Amino acid sequence: MSAASESTPRRSPLFRAVVAAVAVTAAVVLVVGTALSGVVFVQSSASTPPRTNQINPDGRPLQPVPDVTPPGMVPRPQELAGGAWQTQRPAWQSCDGGQCATVLAPLDWGSPDGPTAITLSLLKVPASQSPRLGTIFVNPGGPGGDGTDYATSFSREGLEQYDIVGWDPRGVGDSTPVRCDDAALQMLINQDASPDDQGERTDLMQAEVNLGASCLAQSGALLQHISTEDTVRDLDMLRGIVGDQRLNYFGASYGTQVGARYAELFPERSGRLVLDGAVDVTGDEEVSQAQGFERALGNFVDWCVGQQQLCQLGANPDQVRTTITELTEQADARPIRAGSRELTQTGLVTGISAVLYADETAFPYLAQGIADARSGNGELMLAFADGYYQREEDGSFGSLMKAFPAIRCLDEADEGYAGADAKAAEAAAAAPWAGRFMGPDYACPSWPVPAVPAPGPLEPATGARPILVVGTTGDPATPYENAVTMAKQLGVGRLVTFEGAGHVAYGRSSCVGRTVVNYFRDRIPEGETVCKE
Repeated sequence: MSAASESTPRRSPLFRAVVAAVAVTAAVVLVVGTALSGVVFVQSSASTPPRTNQINPDGRPLQPVPDVTPPGMVPRPQELAGGAWQTQRPAWQSCDGGQCATVLAPLDWGSPDGPTAITLSLLKVPASQSPRLGTIFVNPGGPGGDGTDYATSFSREGLEQYDIVGWDPRGVGDSTPVRCDDAALQMLINQDASPDDQGERTDLMQAEVNLGASCLAQSGALLQHISTEDTVRDLDMLRGIVGDQRLNYFGASYGTQVGARYAELFPERSGRLVLDGAVDVTGDEEVSQAQGFERALGNFVDWCVGQQQLCQLGANPDQVRTTITELTEQADARPIRAGSRELTQTGLVTGISAVLYADETAFPYLAQGIADARSGNGELMLAFADGYYQREEDGSFGSLMKAFPAIRCLDEADEGYAGADAKAAEAAAAAPWAGRFMGPDYACPSWPVPAVPAPGPLEPATGARPILVVGTTGDPATPYENAVTMAKQLGVGRLVTFEGAGHVAYGRSSCVGRTVVNYFRDRIPEGETVCKE
């Protein structure tokens, strides 16, 4: 960061990039009630029993699924039955950033000859050099990240012989989307994510219930068929549609879950798979992620002490931490004015956490935002929070915050409100700021569609080719230990360690970039690779 950022960092191009980056990060940290909960692999959602008369672990009756048709849900064409889904030929047309097309997929992969199909939106950046080597599918994570946008920004240096294809997974973006009420989502965001008393706890639960009910009312049966495994089967269909015998794939954050599950289900069809920023496939990440964000906050604190000309929040680490903690507590009692709106404690924690996904190049903006908030101006921190939430000026939201709970809560075992409280208490004990203020995760105990039991750790991908698993030692959202575990569980993993900070490594580390490019060009590391730059 140059000295020029000392004056008005919010107006620089990097500030705008930071705001944009937190809109769709490669992983999502749902601070409306939780740190990013790792998403677990599930059995096929096709086997989910009827919802009527079921109750969740807290004894709350689940509602029947309404007969509604979200955009992009259509009757299955007669010619698309059984294995014929892979015979589709996309009608690629020029669009902003590449070539766009849509294809259909069965709503229910457990019954591919069923009456209903959904739409998947694709964007391809064609190979620019010959000979063409095939397709690399890319997934930015989430769950709920927009893959078509990601394809246009994905670094192609050294990969010019590949088509790069991004797709909006089912429930996301221009594919058949999860639809929810924007007002219900805003009401949830307005709640205290770390409730101090039973009244606040009840309000948070009710806001989660209301959001889920609105999603069910507007999305219908889609919510029953939006698991990670459903997306993996969509991806295998797309592999066949583009004509590749084996899948080449780059997945970041939650995208590592999709890629690892693919290798587990279809090892013989797995080609070159890069998994950057591995999630914990068991779904039990609350404590490790709280600790990860606590470490990231510590990195900011240390930077702040050493950059007094840019960050005047305290003369030593204890003072800086006290300043941040006191501000967070004060925002709970007295929200901070942010133009015509208010910055609540939840918004402040969201804004801080979102910027902590980045490395220290973004720290001057976080320092400025905290300083402004202390002076009674919460606009900068609210801009970070809005960017993270994909909140538009008119109060509407993008698909990320709607698809995220829909996918995660179908994948993740529901342990009820008591289980959420127990995990929150454990996280708070392990991480004084992040664990305390991110609060309990009431999303899945409140969700109207029951989860499918999770299978637990990955099975070895026997028969798959070597898989590149990349981990960053200072990654707050997907702690480095996850990459070590995923590489071991897959059995064919090749671990790449980036000794740095921030979330995911590709595009930020030249060493990781070279390793990834070489891998896609059939130069496979023999053992672990360690990158320091």
